[in-house]
Amino acid sequence: MNSLLPRFALALAALLAVAPARAEPVAAPARVHALKITVLSTMLADGDELGEWGFSALVEADGHRILFDTGNHPTVVLQNARSLGLDLATVPEVILSHNHSDHVGGLLTLRRSVLARTPAALARTHVSEGIFYRRTSFNPGIEDNPALLLRPEYEATGGVFVNHNRPVQLYPGIWLTGPVPRTYPERNWSGSGRVLTPAGWREDDVPEDQALVFDTDRGLVVLFGCGHAGIINTLEYARTFLRPARFHAIVGGVHLFAASDATLDWTARKLRDFGVDNLLGAHCTGLEPVYRFRAALGLDRAHAVVAAVGSYFELNEGINPRNIAR
Repeated sequence: MNSLLPRFALALAALLAVAPARAEPVAAPARVHALKITVLSTMLADGDELGEWGFSALVEADGHRILFDTGNHPTVVLQNARSLGLDLATVPEVILSHNHSDHVGGLLTLRRSVLARTPAALARTHVSEGIFYRRTSFNPGIEDNPALLLRPEYEATGGVFVNHNRPVQLYPGIWLTGPVPRTYPERNWSGSGRVLTPAGWREDDVPEDQALVFDTDRGLVVLFGCGHAGIINTLEYARTFLRPARFHAIVGGVHLFAASDATLDWTARKLRDFGVDNLLGAHCTGLEPVYRFRAALGLDRAHAVVAAVGSYFELNEGINPRNIAR
């Protein structure tokens, strides 16, 4: 019997060697469960609010409040927020999608409006690599970067800029893209300016343009400021660092108001391939592109809407367009 022990031990050792290890529990993906995006600045106005060439939106997601862009004229977002009963003194963070004045123009006024009552409000501003590059447009030699010019005054109030050069998860399921790779030749900028990059002066294609992405059980929701990096470039990029889900909602400006029919047709085909459930097109999206995409994506007027100040997208409710855009 003793002669069997070595063979038994060898067999047991072999069995243990091939036995599968116990799998570690896999963490559930971080998802956003409650989300509301309210437009505070765009051209179309409703009620007592003011319209302007600009963009801003208040994000409320799983208890977090973020101001995305700050409009153009210094007091418009402040006035619209008050008119809509939205208290920006309870908002700690700001995101600037890019440097243009129609997205950063209200930052100093908004920060100063909350400083005495809530010093921590609007005190942390997330930006993307390149937003503080020197720029010129029609007057060579004269600095033409509004974000760079306001930086010292904002920092003097105790505000802090946080610079991102890659995708970052700000909160569970809430992602900032950082600079977006330009896979497709989408030309969603004016071409009138020049920017000083580490490689030297070149045409300003707004290299810092970024978007905010929410991963939800219904799909991805993407909030744009102007989409200068290209709506398709941005959406494809979001799917590379999150998941290849359909887009439950696209909200904000995507700079297609002057696009050719060929560009709109190409964009619509790409959007159709992704799958889009809701479109709330604001600011530089333009009117015609919203209606073209509504038809191409098979959406109705409840799910593809031109945004007005005060209109909003809510994850479990959809789009509330307010009266003028209904």
